[in-house]
Amino acid sequence: MCGRFSRKATLQAIIDEFEIEEVNGTIEPSYNVAPGQEVAVILKDDNRKLGLLKWGLIPSWSKDPAIGNRMINARAETLAEKPSFKHPLRRKRCLIVADGFFEWKKEGKQKTPMYIFLKDQKPFVFAGLWDTWTSPGGKKISTCTIITTEPNEFMKKIHNRMPVILPKEQIDHWLDRSIENEQQVLSLLQPYPGEKMDAFEVSRFVNSPKNNSPACVEKV
Repeated sequence: MCGRFSRKATLQAIIDEFEIEEVNGTIEPSYNVAPGQEVAVILKDDNRKLGLLKWGLIPSWSKDPAIGNRMINARAETLAEKPSFKHPLRRKRCLIVADGFFEWKKEGKQKTPMYIFLKDQKPFVFAGLWDTWTSPGGKKISTCTIITTEPNEFMKKIHNRMPVILPKEQIDHWLDRSIENEQQVLSLLQPYPGEKMDAFEVSRFVNSPKNNSPACVEKV
């Protein structure tokens, strides 16, 4: 799964890296992004837009918004089968901006927090899905989930799942709302090349989502 990540990059760095043309909301660096928080998301209509969505998907048809607490990740292998993801897969695909993510490596009874990132240390994007839920009182809440897949050889040493990181050349294809054929987009959901990734151990300071400072991403 992917249950915690970082977005250290400045807003301008994100705009430059992903050729963002429109920004909605206040987007600041975060070193320990956790479920239930707002995440920086890229969508596309005529141009690429950067905005904020709550992490934890609440399907539009849900009667209980608490379901979002269990929907922070979506397995790539079953997206087309699950009612919660089937419609968003066709029409509501998004990208979640990050520059590293955390997994807890199991060694016996001990869990060691590891920070995983790309060797070039640039921001990247997770493949995601989004939806908008309307409360009985008429309040609209837009939420998202991060898609996960089988681990590459590098990640197998750390965890049995990994988030789908999309290469920049696949961004427009994933965000193109005119593509509704499931197979055309499912084929993009592959493990990122392990040779382009790196990782190191970080402090257990990151274990608490209340902690959000550069100490979360410092090597120990």
